[in-house]
Amino acid sequence: MDRDLLAAGDLGSAPEPGADVTSHPGADLPANPWEKWGWAFASIWLVFLFFPVSSVLAADATPVATGLTLLLIAGFAVANVLGYSGRVSPWLALGAMVLIGAATMPVIGIGVLSYTPYLAMLSALELPAPAWRWSVAFWSVVPLLSLLDIDGFPTFFFLVLWPVMLGGVMLRIFGERERIAEDARSEYAMVAERERVARDVHDVLGHSLTALSVKAELAARLVDVDPARAKEELESIQATARQALAEVRATVGGLRAGNLEAELLAAPRVLADAGITTTVDGDVSDTDPRHRALLAWVLRESVTNVVRHARADRVVIELGSRGIAVCDDGTGCSGHEGNGLRGMRERVAGAGGTLTISPATPGTRVEVTLP
Repeated sequence: MDRDLLAAGDLGSAPEPGADVTSHPGADLPANPWEKWGWAFASIWLVFLFFPVSSVLAADATPVATGLTLLLIAGFAVANVLGYSGRVSPWLALGAMVLIGAATMPVIGIGVLSYTPYLAMLSALELPAPAWRWSVAFWSVVPLLSLLDIDGFPTFFFLVLWPVMLGGVMLRIFGERERIAEDARSEYAMVAERERVARDVHDVLGHSLTALSVKAELAARLVDVDPARAKEELESIQATARQALAEVRATVGGLRAGNLEAELLAAPRVLADAGITTTVDGDVSDTDPRHRALLAWVLRESVTNVVRHARADRVVIELGSRGIAVCDDGTGCSGHEGNGLRGMRERVAGAGGTLTISPATPGTRVEVTLP
């Protein structure tokens, strides 16, 4: 027994190498594909640099100026892709694009407006909040210069660019909303897991410690009048402690599942140690197989409550196709629900059933009805 009780410290020890441990919401979420493949998206849109390239080729410029401007446009494309790669600060990439775009203005003139979708998209998708909003707002105003109708540049060209910019804004907003939703789902999953562990540990320890207390009291009374029986109870305490430790470990690991047949065998023994007789009406085969694990938890918690609070002489356990009922002839219910009953009610509600706690004559009747 000593080794088993000392091994309880294993519950709080470091996880095994390779174990899956989540330290905070979203810690082990898969990488955002946009963060990994954003550069590919940016590369596809480079096809629209055809417009400034065609403007260069159509311009009345020297071959040197034409070649240099084409190299600048290529540099603009590289800076744009690097802005999405994660290897370069988006601010640095954006600044480089602005300078390179401005450097092509002597050759293409007002045609530099065709760069604004790239600047707006990079701002929307890569800059931090709230800077991205102000940056996109600025770049959305710049295309209005097309209204000046300089050098025959298409009037209302901004009507072509704005939908592209709006697309970038929508991608950013949807991405942020998705991240918020993912964080909320992760937080909810973590809270639900904590509640599950708290419920299961309460049920396991509550039942086991109650059984240990009853057996220890019985052994203390028998130690002088019947040493052999007292020794048997002490050995039973040892076995119960080992079982409780194993169940707590399984609960923390998420492997604990109720076993109705085992609980039906254990319940009369625990009740008998407390001086309570048990009558079982029905059999495991009478219950719905889908709900037997849940019924096992209900039976365990009900028996624990009877031993702790009811001061009863007799308990009747009724099993049927719709659920289970545990009726005692004790002092009756106080109307106050502790953690055990609350956890039981949550379990039953999660399965779509109802839990009813009502006075009996005398005593209390706990009944669970499942679909």
